[in-house]
Amino acid sequence: MVSIWIVKSLLVLALLYLAYIDWRTFRLPNAITFPLIFLGIAFNSISDLRLTTPSAALLGALLGYASLWTLNAGYRLLKNRNGIGMGDAKLLAALGAWLGWGALPSVLLIASITGIVGGLTWLQWRGHQLQQAFPFGPFLVIAGIIELLWPQLIPTLILPKLI
Repeated sequence: MVSIWIVKSLLVLALLYLAYIDWRTFRLPNAITFPLIFLGIAFNSISDLRLTTPSAALLGALLGYASLWTLNAGYRLLKNRNGIGMGDAKLLAALGAWLGWGALPSVLLIASITGIVGGLTWLQWRGHQLQQAFPFGPFLVIAGIIELLWPQLIPTLILPKLI
């Protein structure tokens, strides 16, 4: 029987590889994101080691993609250009498929905070202006790994201190 830690380790390795690719190329390849979506739904549907319920995995994939697609559509209406890549939407769909829809708010919060700090640092380091693009995938990966390994971090450690 495969241990849940082996599954989590393989998922972390796949996510780190995606972060590396996005950091270097500004691309998140469908050849990796699509299988991650389907494997997340399948794993949570057929395995006894599931991380979430099958319905939460399916809804997580749908809401993960739809949330960033909608955000980008609104930005496109305002600015006549894309604000976020659809590879990021597919990566969030994959995280939703593995972790369930309930993890998406925490993933987006952590990714946004680390993305602001990391993105500003990256732009400064590269000598770019604030209008320049930077890869968001690595920050989604950081957030996904945190949520995978420490799923109660936001609700139990951070939110009580903010309220």
